[in-house]
Formats: sequence, C-alpha cells, structure tokens
Amino acid sequence: MPDRRQGLVFGIGAYVLWGVLPLYLTLVGRASALEVIAHRIVWTAVLCAGALVLARQWAPLRRAVGRPKVLGAMALAGVLLTANWLVFVWATLNGHLVDAALGYFINPLFSVLLGVVLLHERLRAAQWTAVGIGALAVVVIAATAGRLPWVALVLPLTFGFYGYVEKLVGRSVPAFTALAVETAVVLPAAVGHLIWLGVTGRGTFVVGMPGHDSALLGLGVATAAPLLLFNAAARRLPLSLLGFLQYLCPVMQFITGLLLFHEPMSGGRWFGFAAVWAALATLTGDALWRSRRAASGGLD
Repeated sequence: MPDRRQGLVFGIGAYVLWGVLPLYLTLVGRASALEVIAHRIVWTAVLCAGALVLARQWAPLRRAVGRPKVLGAMALAGVLLTANWLVFVWATLNGHLVDAALGYFINPLFSVLLGVVLLHERLRAAQWTAVGIGALAVVVIAATAGRLPWVALVLPLTFGFYGYVEKLVGRSVPAFTALAVETAVVLPAAVGHLIWLGVTGRGTFVVGMPGHDSALLGLGVATAAPLLLFNAAARRLPLSLLGFLQYLCPVMQFITGLLLFHEPMSGGRWFGFAAVWAALATLTGDALWRSRRAASGGLD
C-alpha cells in the first residue's frame, strides 16, 4: 500500500506538471515555437548527459546503441516526440491551447484504434462505440468551425505512434536512457537551428532578458521531471489507475485555455468536447467493468 500511495503522488505530480506546462511556456513567449523546441532539446540533452555521468549508467546506453533495431526505434520515437512537442508549443503560443487539450482527450481513442490497425487487436462493442463518438466529435467541430482541427489531430497522431514505438522497444531500455537517445537523435538539428538564429540575429537567447533566458534553460528540467515522475508511477500503479490520471493533463489545459487564455468556445466546439468526453466515459466504463469481472473470475 505505501508503494501505491507513492505511485499516486508521483502520477499526479507528473500529470500536473504537464498540465501547467502552458503557463510555463508563457515565460518564453518571445521565442518562436521552433526556438523553444530547439532549447528544450539542447538543455534536455545536457541534463541527460549530466545524469548519466553522475549515475554512471553507461551499460544500458551501450546496449541500446549496440542494437540496430532498438536504436532505429528510439530514433523514430525521438522524431515523433519532437513533432508532438513542436505542435503543442506552437498551439500554446498561438491561441490554440483548447485544440491541444482536445487532442490529448482524443489520444486514448486513437490509441485504441491504433491497436486494431497495427496490432490486430479486436475491439468490443463499447470500444467501437467510443471510437465512433470520437470521430463524430471531430466531424462536428470541423463542420462548425469551417476548418479541420489539425492541432487536435496531429497531437494524438504523433503521440499515439510514439507510444506504439515505445511499446515495441518494451522495457529493455530504461526511461532515462531512452530519453537521452531520443534527444540525441534530434540534437544536431536543434543546435544547427540555434546557431542559425544567433548568426542571423533572430534568436531571443542572451539578448538582455535574464528571466527569459532562465526560462529557456529550465526547459530541460520541465521536460525530464514529469517523465521521471511518470516512470516512477508506472512501476507502482495498476495501468487502469494510471489511465485515469492521464485525464488530469488535458483537463488542466482546457481550463487554462478557456479561463486564463480566454480562447473562444463556440456551440459546435462545446458539442464536440461533450461528445469526446462521452466517448471517454464509455471507454473508461467498459475498462472498469472488464477489470471488475476479471478480478471476480468472471472473464477467461
């Protein structure tokens, strides 16, 4: 039980940190999304390198790098995660945080669909119903807004495939080692972009704004801290409970976008969000029912 309580604290901490990330990003609002992502990659790489040196955890890193299939999977994961970060940061800095929250609400539904397409999993009726309701929500939002909610679609797409790739890697690579490799893959592009910004005078780093510079430097900690808390929670909590906690993040982002960033919500968007929440309730209710039946011996 103490382990479970610790896991709950770690899990809540991880999702709360992810949930308040939009507020942190307002501190670096002078920078473009690309510059923010470049700094996030560079300082995360520095943090990972320092941690690996201090902990002397070279063996897992050597094993990961020495296996071409694992290395290729982590390289792909690094690209997908960077794309996800870029879209999220752009959405936050350009008045589309509510769309980003919708994307992370859709993510569990997309993960279920991904299981059917790539892993040939069979869905139950309740799961198909949830996916169908989620698809209807996207159609309604697109129709009422007159445009495709691309942010809400790209975020679950990139994160869903990232999760799939991570599933292929499995537990053979520790979370921090995986983060180090995934960051190293995109590090050259990030460094190149920051050099270009410096040469052309378009960068916002070290130009007489100490608070802004400190916030950019802190992006490494802002990236690694919730990931490590999540990893600690995943080892202590059942998957069903961890699944519930994941909704904390988009709920906080939705509230932030609506009440603090004052993003508009039309009737169509409200309907779409309500439909997605209904889909998630269906998915969660089915998972709970199956879990209870399994615990009581009612399922094979």
